[in-house]
Amino acid sequence: MPARRCWLVLLIFFCFALLTDRMRICKIWDADYPWDVRVAKVASSLTSKGHDVHLVARNSAARAATEMLPEAMVHRLRAWPIGRRLSAASMFPAFFNPRWIGAVVATARLTKAEVLLVRDLPLAPTAIVVARLLGIPCVLDMAENYPAMMQSLYDNRLQKPFDVVVRNPRAVAAIERWVLRRIDKVAVVVEESEARLLGLGVARSRIAVVGNTPPLARVESSAMKEHRDGILHLNYLGLLEGPRGLGTVLEAVALARATGQRLHLSVIGGGREATEFRRQAESLSLGDDIVRFHGFVPNTDALRLVADADVGLVPHHATESWNTTIPNKLFDYMAAGLAVITSDAAPAARVIRETGAGAVYRYDDPSALATAFVEMASAGVRAEYGRRGREAVRARYHWELDAARMESLLLDAIAEQR
Repeated sequence: MPARRCWLVLLIFFCFALLTDRMRICKIWDADYPWDVRVAKVASSLTSKGHDVHLVARNSAARAATEMLPEAMVHRLRAWPIGRRLSAASMFPAFFNPRWIGAVVATARLTKAEVLLVRDLPLAPTAIVVARLLGIPCVLDMAENYPAMMQSLYDNRLQKPFDVVVRNPRAVAAIERWVLRRIDKVAVVVEESEARLLGLGVARSRIAVVGNTPPLARVESSAMKEHRDGILHLNYLGLLEGPRGLGTVLEAVALARATGQRLHLSVIGGGREATEFRRQAESLSLGDDIVRFHGFVPNTDALRLVADADVGLVPHHATESWNTTIPNKLFDYMAAGLAVITSDAAPAARVIRETGAGAVYRYDDPSALATAFVEMASAGVRAEYGRRGREAVRARYHWELDAARMESLLLDAIAEQR
């Protein structure tokens, strides 16, 4: 966007804010934008309510420094003319990185922000320091249990060399404790995460559960899925990393095929262990006619592939990390009318048991998962699970409810600061 036009848009936003009681929000996202499903949902819902949303984002792809999108005005760190790799490295989202500190201060001041909303832990200390400097509240959108996630990467030897310094589990846990003592409000994605924070001494009044749910229109605008007998089509959507359990899925598919069950698995997503999973499929004699790796697929296309499946899989390991967060895909499956098979990771297992939308198996037991495939061979069983899942999304697990909680959390943070 040309600089003159950008300033004009900012001036219009600012004048509108002065004439209303709408919030001016500076949101901080530690990766490139577009795109992230939760960032987009939060920003879009707030903008639709008339709030003024400005998003500070990384810029490793060297995009325009500012861009007006329907959900927010994006303010990217400026690419430096030192080569793309070096420029991207200079934007590493560490809380002590002066580039991020300067970008957040400049954007918040330029937009007269009333609240900072920071996504996840890496830049939370930066946001807190800037918020104190400007005299405004700071809210953390905690989508992940970062200390547990880092520990999981270390336990599975997925860390990169530099992670020993910047993503060391003990250091991350210490940073989280520092943040939780100083942050004004926290949004968590599931009740198990709320319970963890309560155990760490965070007051309940400072926490709101803002789930990873889909918009209600996802259910209302589509007909109930028709389930038929025949080849059982399974779907895995997500990153390809060991702790997410795809290895167990591949073993279970091989076991089920050995008993004569006809099934097909679609794997949608990329990740640091994609090559290893492809090799595992080959070693189990699971060719492309049985397991298809689609790689990374844009979200809208991924959702279309999900809708074509019979069963959605959530095979995450039941570690502290996955026992305190919940994936978007669980509710995407339910909204699409798929039956769900989930591991016994606590939040997903609780939702499936409470709603009756599928089956639960022990996360490290491929034979138990293969047995669940046998149950799902019945079109009638799948149809009932799918119906219950859609009803649960319609009644409770949709974004309109969660968006209202996020809006209230931000309004409360501003009101308490005044």
